[in-house]
Amino acid sequence: MTVEDLSSVVLDTHALVWLMQGSERVGPRSRELIAAATEADAVFVAAISAWEIAMLVAKGRLALDRDVGTWLDAALRLQGLRLAALDPLVAVDSTRLPGDVHGDPADRLIVATARRHAAVLITDDRQILQYGAAGHVKAHRAGA
Repeated sequence: MTVEDLSSVVLDTHALVWLMQGSERVGPRSRELIAAATEADAVFVAAISAWEIAMLVAKGRLALDRDVGTWLDAALRLQGLRLAALDPLVAVDSTRLPGDVHGDPADRLIVATARRHAAVLITDDRQILQYGAAGHVKAHRAGA
């Protein structure tokens, strides 16, 4: 996949967190894909990711440098980043994904969002990467 083939990107929840933290867990190729999509104003975050982040913070599994609401506001103000709404079609699509798909409802919604936007899903989730390798979603390993 070349940058020229890229129309848009969906960040998995952990990829968004890593990007906001400036983590090297988002690899150089992923950063290149994100930069190209940013120029096209086509970096998406599924609405369910806001819930996932808030739940991780509430459970003590994620520590942020500020209040989660403030953190999410800052993330959604990043240049080129857009919140992909959880519309009825994405919700329905998440229940009709082809093949052997992830069982986690949030991950299913993120995959359905990527498919809906014909976007590359940047993730380090092994099951989603395998699902992508099977041809059901364009997936790219975040660490690459």
